[in-house]
Amino acid sequence: MGSNVFFILIGAVMVLAMHAGFAFLEVGTVRKRSQVNALVKILVDFAASTVAYFFIGYGLAYGVSFMQSAHAISGGEGSSFAPQGYDLVKFFFLLTFAAAIPAIISGGIAERAKFYPQLIATVVLVALVYPLFEGMAWNGNFGFQTFMEGTFGAKFHDFAGSVVVHAMGGWIALGAVILLGNRKGRYRSDGSPVGMPPSNIIWLALGAWILSVGWFGFNVMSAQNLETVSGLVAVNSLMAMVGGILSALFVSRNDPGFIHNGALAGLVAICAGSDVMHPAGALATGAIAGALFVWAFNFQQNRLKIDDVLGVWPLHGLCGTMGGILCGVFGLEALGGMGGVTFGAQLVGTLVGVVIAAIAGFIVYGALKATIGIRLSEEHEFVGADLAIHKISSTPDEDMGH
Repeated sequence: MGSNVFFILIGAVMVLAMHAGFAFLEVGTVRKRSQVNALVKILVDFAASTVAYFFIGYGLAYGVSFMQSAHAISGGEGSSFAPQGYDLVKFFFLLTFAAAIPAIISGGIAERAKFYPQLIATVVLVALVYPLFEGMAWNGNFGFQTFMEGTFGAKFHDFAGSVVVHAMGGWIALGAVILLGNRKGRYRSDGSPVGMPPSNIIWLALGAWILSVGWFGFNVMSAQNLETVSGLVAVNSLMAMVGGILSALFVSRNDPGFIHNGALAGLVAICAGSDVMHPAGALATGAIAGALFVWAFNFQQNRLKIDDVLGVWPLHGLCGTMGGILCGVFGLEALGGMGGVTFGAQLVGTLVGVVIAAIAGFIVYGALKATIGIRLSEEHEFVGADLAIHKISSTPDEDMGH
């Protein structure tokens, strides 16, 4: 058991490191006056997520309460918990997934969202909304998986969270972004977009690299024990990542922001089927995701005129949705996969997650907008979230002329 405790602990730490990736990806993408806010949001959202998930969310999803003695929850003699605190590090690992929900949303609502209303949203989403579908997909709550297997011949399969984590986060974020409204000056009076380029490609790239490396903990360690860990998951994650990079390279015509996000698009899409696809199928999944992200980001920004700053709906929402569905294609034995999945189960299971997330996003952020407001004042948005909320910029010496 000790080896499994250590195994899942390393996975938890790797996914914890991914939150630094979320932070730096946002720092590099937003304008300079919102960089401090990006760093603080990700860190504080993680802290609030931990409390919400420990006391409420994890219990809702898995029916486990840690409100017992330390002797009991660490698996002491006579305890119903696993020995050596395995259940505690399992909580830590799954917490890092849950906390990805507000980290994803953060990138969409950047530069114009109030700080504390978003913190309230984080607590509600991680305590109540995310565990609802997490428990259905990963613990069979409400008879969900029994129904899926009886109706479609297989359970809904989402090995590492293409839908449970990424699609949920992306579709919740869509509601938040729409209710929040576009940044001031993002579109001209005739509706044409005004370019607001990333503030720092180097920070953006660092964020993408940290996320990409940590993702191998996100996916591989989803086995949750050494007995079932599979190198197939690692190689499929790798192939999807490079597929996303290469397709984004060609479709975007060498745009560095799209190329680095292309890696993430591929990794988002492969989470669901990383344990059942052939590496060639994983490569195709990643390539489709990379191209989808570039097209959908441009469509969202230029045609729909929705100012999703980091493109979290295209990246996590759409690529996660597509990954959940493609698990039921490339996971089939006929296409070299391991089998045990069906297209119908993947399609319906994915859509259930999307519907729950989309409705929840509008309800949670709609309620906050109607009561305490979710958007910075025009004055605060003009000076930037860094000075308005945190009273300091990312480069105070330069700002003072020193």
